[in-house]
Amino acid sequence: TFVTTNREEVTSPKGKGDDNHKESSPFINSNSDREPYYEGKNMALFEEEIDSTPMVASLLNKLANYTNLTQGVREHEEAEDGVRRVAVPQMGTFIGVYLPCMQNILGVILFLRLTWIVGTAGILGSFAIVSMCCICTLLTAISMSAIATNGVVPAGGSYYMISRSLGPEFGGAVGLCLYLGTTFAGSLYILGTIEILLTYIVPTAIVFKENNSEAMHNNMRVYGTCCLVLMALVVFVGVKYVNKLALVFLSCVVLSIMATYAGVIKTLIEPPDFNVCLLGNRSLRNENFETCAKTDTIKNTTIPTELWSLFCSGQYSYNETCDEYFTLNNLTEIRAIPGLLSGVIKDNLWGDYGPAGTVIEKQKQSSVAAQVPSEEKNMNYLFNDITTYFTLLVGIYFPSVTGIMAGSNRSGDLRDAQRSIPIGTILAILTTSFICILQTLYCRSSLPVRFSPALKKNPVIGILAWPSPWVIVIGSFFSCCGAGLQSLTGAPRLLQAIARDGIIPFLQVFGHGKANGEPTWALLLTVGICEIGILIASLDDVAPILSMFFLMCYLFVNLACAVQTLLRTPNWRPRFKFYHWTLSFLGMSLCLSLMFVSSWYYALVAVVIAGCIYKYIEYRGAVKEWGDGIRGLSLNAARYALIRLEEAPPHTKNWRPQVLVLCKLDSDLQVKHPRLLSFTTQLKAGKGLTIVCSVLEGTYMTRGNDAKAGDLKSAMAAERTKGFSHVVVSSNLRDGFSILIQSAGLGGMKHNAVLMAWPAGWKQAQDSSARRNFIETVRETTAAHQALMVAKNIDHFPGNQERLKEGTIDVWWIVHDGGLLMLLPFLLSQHKVWRKCQMRIFTVAQMDDNSIQMKKDLQMFLYHLRLDAVVEVVEMVRLDISAFTYEKTLMMEQRSQMLKQMQLSRTEREREAQLIHDRNTASHSSANDKAVGAAPDRVHMTWTKEKLINERNKQREGMGVKDMFNMKPNQSNVRRMHTAVKLNEVVVKKSHNSQLVLLNMPGPPKNKKGDENYMEFLEVLMEGLDRVLLVRGGGREVITIYS
Repeated sequence: TFVTTNREEVTSPKGKGDDNHKESSPFINSNSDREPYYEGKNMALFEEEIDSTPMVASLLNKLANYTNLTQGVREHEEAEDGVRRVAVPQMGTFIGVYLPCMQNILGVILFLRLTWIVGTAGILGSFAIVSMCCICTLLTAISMSAIATNGVVPAGGSYYMISRSLGPEFGGAVGLCLYLGTTFAGSLYILGTIEILLTYIVPTAIVFKENNSEAMHNNMRVYGTCCLVLMALVVFVGVKYVNKLALVFLSCVVLSIMATYAGVIKTLIEPPDFNVCLLGNRSLRNENFETCAKTDTIKNTTIPTELWSLFCSGQYSYNETCDEYFTLNNLTEIRAIPGLLSGVIKDNLWGDYGPAGTVIEKQKQSSVAAQVPSEEKNMNYLFNDITTYFTLLVGIYFPSVTGIMAGSNRSGDLRDAQRSIPIGTILAILTTSFICILQTLYCRSSLPVRFSPALKKNPVIGILAWPSPWVIVIGSFFSCCGAGLQSLTGAPRLLQAIARDGIIPFLQVFGHGKANGEPTWALLLTVGICEIGILIASLDDVAPILSMFFLMCYLFVNLACAVQTLLRTPNWRPRFKFYHWTLSFLGMSLCLSLMFVSSWYYALVAVVIAGCIYKYIEYRGAVKEWGDGIRGLSLNAARYALIRLEEAPPHTKNWRPQVLVLCKLDSDLQVKHPRLLSFTTQLKAGKGLTIVCSVLEGTYMTRGNDAKAGDLKSAMAAERTKGFSHVVVSSNLRDGFSILIQSAGLGGMKHNAVLMAWPAGWKQAQDSSARRNFIETVRETTAAHQALMVAKNIDHFPGNQERLKEGTIDVWWIVHDGGLLMLLPFLLSQHKVWRKCQMRIFTVAQMDDNSIQMKKDLQMFLYHLRLDAVVEVVEMVRLDISAFTYEKTLMMEQRSQMLKQMQLSRTEREREAQLIHDRNTASHSSANDKAVGAAPDRVHMTWTKEKLINERNKQREGMGVKDMFNMKPNQSNVRRMHTAVKLNEVVVKKSHNSQLVLLNMPGPPKNKKGDENYMEFLEVLMEGLDRVLLVRGGGREVITIYS
């Protein structure tokens, strides 16, 4: 349309279309005066192809004006403002990639869980956890950089990259996993926000006052739900406010990190004044007391402290009953953060894991054990509220390193995405990895606690901060709020992108939204799933779920890069050169290992979810061709397999019917016998190749579109026939089918059997083309050593939806030509249509054969072939040729002679027309020769009058000698007819009620003069039978008794 409009303007008079000529012109800096000359004269050679192949200048102009704006927040903001701004991507590496990645990576886990992980796993264990996770994300970032720089990445970010690299099945599965991961990330950040609020900012705001974990979980559920609803309203009302606050939230994160490092430097000079109270070697919860002592002396009077009342049952006296452990051990007060030079690193090298409820004890601290432990008083100590082990900590920590996709998701806003994404993402990962590794060294508190009750409700990382712990508390609170809002903003848009791709039918409703494109329905679903995470009410339980989905996404990013690299497709030309397929495989292996290391049951659930989505898209999803790597991998695998198959012919044990189905199309280009495809489907228990072919008469230039529009594919889909289709245009059907028999297939995947329908109307046809085509097809398949199957009354065969409740499949084994006759019933019985049919095998014995021994031998042969069938031997008695057979043979020959006469008359008419044409040609040539001067060589006529008269006299002379009605039948034909009649009588008697009859198909005569009689013999052989399959072997064994 674009080019056609432009050409119309060019040919129009001057001045017409001047207003919009520049907008519609395909040329850069072109004007209306020069363009007609340029296109009309210089490029006239290509003017007929300009619609399908535009000029290079037009193509470059389209590329130059291409704008890749993210289909997300920016458009929604413009729609809300009512102003459409023409924005040019101006974001650089630092603002567009580095800072967003930093904001997403540094989050709730860093502030709330890293100190506990270090205290529980020790410095070496936590260093291993941080290193594994950071290496995993670094390798993924390298793979992602290669994919992101291999062309333009539109909206959708990582989902777009994976789906276009691995296909719609993998793309949809991983896209939904990424969506679920982003949604549960929102739950994680909201739970982190509420934990900071109720633990450090407003501890008195709890609704459930009971001092147990279940009450705390209920508080998290109540406040988390309220927070989720509030955030969802903010996202629904105006996304622009979320984006404007993004810089504020990022400033909070940066300020918190800087306060932490300032505090760490301060500890070198002056360690923070936060102490921990120990009773013996046990840590006490010091939010319930102020003084770390049993008694206190005021004005020379000894009075009990608050700590005394926690372990003793009455007033202070020497006879009072106290906890035995409290009585036997002394109180010690130590620094919570001893400082870098205190040697505490050596003490915290190794981890201290334990089951839930275990009291936390300081190693190398003396204590006296109590004889009778007091469970009631244990509430005053610090203890593990969950069972801790290394793999659990991996799953909890991994969400801290997610967020590396933030830069690629903003590719439309970047000035140079192919440069900024690799540099910004990898620098952000290296920076955050350095920060996290340093945190493991700085945050080496001897108290592996999360809520820090030993530090008077201060976070462990907070007491490191300078100038006040409130910097960390407020900074982490706003950081979690911002991250939660970003998750609730990004997840619905990701779901909307998946829904609009149309690969998952039931998600299409989520592709719609408000008038400005805001994904309202996707936001509602996101809030619902996010609420599930909040109802879990435990940050430690949600974190592994989040880890699974992100690890699944990262795994497929690495797989996509590795596949594309190994395939070496011409389109794989990333600008980022520092990648290798081994790194991608290492990253993929590390992601898979981390999935099962952190939580094997969550990993299995994630794999099952992704697998179900994959199979659903494969079964019900829309067919998309995105040039993905999986398709390229299939092509490479197919090429390799075909080359291997060419090396040697298949063994008999590997033989299976590779069927070439010869179909005929009607005038509407519909398959004339669709049941032929149904029968092919039922026959494919061998899982072999199927090629459905047809021939159109004419030339390819005139009927090329009909060949492409041939409805073979839809017919195959309707009959559930899996295979390939091919329509050939040829001057006549005979040549077309001959070409298909010779050349169909490729390499080792060539057909070894041909299936066709019996030409039912060959007797009524005006010409003998149907008979000749059929017989020549039989001869060509025999010469090509291919099996042939001919189905009579194919329209009476059962469809794929029918179920034959009973009946038999009868095999009449007359001659052995490879065993295909016995293999076909077995293959049919594997299909549900024929499953309840019993197989019967009949063989014919002559008078001098031992029929009893033949039956025993055949039963033993079938036993070795592992075929279950009923065996029956039929004796053919030698009888004289009946008058009926003699008369039938005579009628056949008379009919053949009559057809020859009819054909002769038609030939004479054609020859007379040719004679008239030659005379006219000769007269014109003679006139031209006289004008020029008589050329020495004359063109001879094809037919002269004398030739025609002589030929006609010969034919009439022959008929005069042998009168048609006084002729005697040929004895060879009489014997053949006798065999056909007698065999037909036996077959009809034994198999008239069977569901299918399989017969050996006799070969055509070597002398082509008997072709017309051959069809009569086959008609007589099949007379009185409904469903018949004539089978002719290909000359090689297809079934064996050996394993």
